[in-house]
Amino acid sequence: MKQIQNKQSIFFAGALILIAAFSRFIPHPPNFTPIMAMSIFGGVLFRNKHLAFIVPLTAMFLTDAIIGFHSTMVFVYAGFAIGVLLGFLLRNRLKPISLALTSLAGSTIFYLLTNFGSWLTSGIYPKSVDGLMQAYFFGLPFFRYTPMEMFGFSILGDLTYCFVFYAVIVLAEKYSPKYSFR
Repeated sequence: MKQIQNKQSIFFAGALILIAAFSRFIPHPPNFTPIMAMSIFGGVLFRNKHLAFIVPLTAMFLTDAIIGFHSTMVFVYAGFAIGVLLGFLLRNRLKPISLALTSLAGSTIFYLLTNFGSWLTSGIYPKSVDGLMQAYFFGLPFFRYTPMEMFGFSILGDLTYCFVFYAVIVLAEKYSPKYSFR
């Protein structure tokens, strides 16, 4: 799958990303959202690197303007910007296994980055290695969910939505000649 080639495809991918962003308003398990998937696919699909960052991050910002902002926003947005960069690495190599590995990398990087931000800005953890480890430990309920600890909502959501995006793009290409992602 290559970057978007025509205006219809740019509109289609942009609409897909906006729909994903606004799905944050639908009730869902904690962190089971399409946000990392939309970031990764922004990097995969948009030829224009500025659009690859602008579309998913703007969609995130618009929904955050309604949901509310918080002190670790810079780390959250940095995590999704890294998702776009991961999408750049995935370009021209988009296969199910590489998509799954990229999704898992995105989940892990986001977890590490946002919990680092919580440690750095919240004031509830000591500014030490022990405090940082506490932040990572107490962040685990958002990364995993018992009793199936290895299949956390973040990981499962990112994998699910990455494959939903992949399927939608493949089907759009197959059944509508006006969409060109190759």
